[in-house]
Amino acid sequence: MSPDGPIAYPLTTRGDIVDTLFGRTISDPYRWLEGDVRHDARVQAWVEAEAGLTEAYLAKLPGRAAIRERLTGLWNYERVSLPLRRGGRYFHLRNSGLDAQPVLCVRDRLMAEPRVLIDPNGWSDDGATALGEWEVSRDGRRLAYAVQDGGSDWRTVRILDVDSGETLADEVHWVKFSALAWAGNGSGFFYSRFPEPEAGAEHQASNLDHAVWFHRLGTAQEQDFLVHATPDRPRLTHVAEVTQDGRWLLISSAEGTEARYELTLIDLTAEKLLPRTLVRGLENDWRLAGTAGDLFYFVTDLEAPRRRIVSIDVASEMRRRREIIAEGHDLIADARVVGERLLVSVLRDVASELRIYDLEGRLMDHVGLPAVGAVAAMDGEGGDPEAFFAFTSYDRPTEIHRLDVTTGATSMFARPPLSFDPSEFVVEQTACTSRDGTVVPIFVLRRRDVVSPAPTILYGYGGFEISLTPGFSPAALGWAAMGGVYAVANIRGGGEYGKAWHDAGRRANKQNVFDDFIAAAEHLMARGIAARKGLVIHGHSNGGLLVAAVTNQRPELFAAALPGVGVHDMLRFNRFTAGRYWIDDYGDPGVEEDFATLLGYSPIHNICHGADYPAILIATADTDDRVVPAHSFKYAAALQAADIGPKPHLIRIETRAGHGAGKPLAKQIEEVADLWAFAAYWSGLRL
Repeated sequence: MSPDGPIAYPLTTRGDIVDTLFGRTISDPYRWLEGDVRHDARVQAWVEAEAGLTEAYLAKLPGRAAIRERLTGLWNYERVSLPLRRGGRYFHLRNSGLDAQPVLCVRDRLMAEPRVLIDPNGWSDDGATALGEWEVSRDGRRLAYAVQDGGSDWRTVRILDVDSGETLADEVHWVKFSALAWAGNGSGFFYSRFPEPEAGAEHQASNLDHAVWFHRLGTAQEQDFLVHATPDRPRLTHVAEVTQDGRWLLISSAEGTEARYELTLIDLTAEKLLPRTLVRGLENDWRLAGTAGDLFYFVTDLEAPRRRIVSIDVASEMRRRREIIAEGHDLIADARVVGERLLVSVLRDVASELRIYDLEGRLMDHVGLPAVGAVAAMDGEGGDPEAFFAFTSYDRPTEIHRLDVTTGATSMFARPPLSFDPSEFVVEQTACTSRDGTVVPIFVLRRRDVVSPAPTILYGYGGFEISLTPGFSPAALGWAAMGGVYAVANIRGGGEYGKAWHDAGRRANKQNVFDDFIAAAEHLMARGIAARKGLVIHGHSNGGLLVAAVTNQRPELFAAALPGVGVHDMLRFNRFTAGRYWIDDYGDPGVEEDFATLLGYSPIHNICHGADYPAILIATADTDDRVVPAHSFKYAAALQAADIGPKPHLIRIETRAGHGAGKPLAKQIEEVADLWAFAAYWSGLRL
């Protein structure tokens, strides 16, 4: 088999299932591929045949081994997370370079040598069992941590004694979409879970009846105390956090993925834990920035699409709200109460600025950032002027800075030594005009000596109010180092310009997302940045949907398409695991108006028979219980059965991996090497 020779695809049985939906007849011949690959022998056999075909094809691609070697070198740098200060100690994650999973460390003083507390690299032979969420008690003596196996969203929570390194006997199961929040006295922690699913349905059944529980140390899970549940509203999810003083439990409840919350408050010092509603209605975003006594500071989009900061006096009967920082031209991305200050991160045309205000909202200082890039995270506490923030850009690996919010002075906590010279690369920002006249920003990364037009990868997401801010990626830098151009389009549906930007790309407005991405592709070609027959599109999750949809709409525009873990059956997405949450962004297939919109772009329902499609390499994973792999299975089968030209339409199926989180580093590198080798061959990038 040569990379551009004919391909004999495995025979995929066509079923005869036909649905009649709102007067439309919808054929679903590959519904049998919705069976769980772990238990369904027919699906297993199909997966094995497709995986064998794809591996044989990828093995023929030139430069695959060299790409893998280059990526391995770029990934081999130290990565340190924001430190969490508890009981005078500092806790953080660290990957020394090529560890399969990061390890959790503690420092007894700020710049002391780190001591390893948890090393998940020995938890499984294949490195696919990972450390998930973790939280430390206020006194720094106990650590609650979640274990994630094989990429699944399910978690098992365990407890570590920090001083002795001993793992306690406590275990909490069936935790998902949860924070871990310690009681102020360290007696136990709050967490969120679903009821235990039926055997065999763990990775496909819809997630309902989320609830907040309290686990007391030294007891069995069967004795855990139910803190908050909404059996009359089973679609709600609930996430709990405890205020710094240990007095209040704040529960944020949502029905979908859109940031529209109800807030419930419980006084943990009261004799009975009685919930009271702080914010009702599921109408607005509310993110706790911190507290000062009975004043709670929130970032909210209430009457402010680009967000503002308000305080709520939780001790007052009227729950009085007061505006602290008004909505401005720039998007408020995040805020923290630190010391006697508000540390506020904003986005200006997708790049970060960091500002310090007093608690009355008066601007006190601007924090100097190292370059044009993104404040990826920040943390600190009231009463303590010490804060930390992570800074990154496309050509700058994440570095951790310490900030004194009283003086505005910064110092370096962690900066990785580099295996490349950043001066050899250029990061630029351009913009295109979409079909309706909307201006859409695009970031472009290239090697300084690369002469355009060049083979280009265009990445996008466009959903769920997620912002694609400048951030370091060994994968992106690897493509640029190979002589290609890597571009990122900040299309609508994301959160780069606030709620209005998101709303303009969801539900009935979803076509704007595809129009923006197509406009970005055309702009890169018109500007002479991308080679006209050398443009590859790439996206992950909702971005996988994006790539598949625009491939159907403009197949002639692209040399190759790389849809990863995508949502491809828009008429059935809400039937599996977390799919029901996505109705906020996509609409409800059971509502006629939404159904018509979804059918209009659903990837498996809009393949253009007779068109000449680009080369396509789909990526999914067998343990993905976020976007179940059936989406990709059915899409691959439909592509391979269609008359869409001779280029390859293949599917890469990772084993013992999920939607992305917890994937061991070797698997990450292997996947990107396969994708980039495929993209290089079909875009004309010669190594």
